Amino acid sequence: MDAILDILEDLKPGEDYRSRTDLVDARVLDSLTILALVSELEETFDIAIPAVEIVAENFNSLEGMWAMVCRLQEESF
Repeated sequence: MDAILDILEDLKPGEDYRSRTDLVDARVLDSLTILALVSELEETFDIAIPAVEIVAENFNSLEGMWAMVCRLQEESF
């Protein structure tokens, strides 16, 4: 999960990513940031994130992103 936190801090520093659960809903993460985030997550975790996974539920919180990454890693095996 720390790797995701590092990516978020690089893309948009200064937010409390550990406690926020409204990153998309509050527009902390906009569409361009999410696209960059998807690319970084795919590269870092060697996964493919299909378009159907790019929903607020998966990107509103650090925990949601981590759960998505873990699920996609398991599905790729």
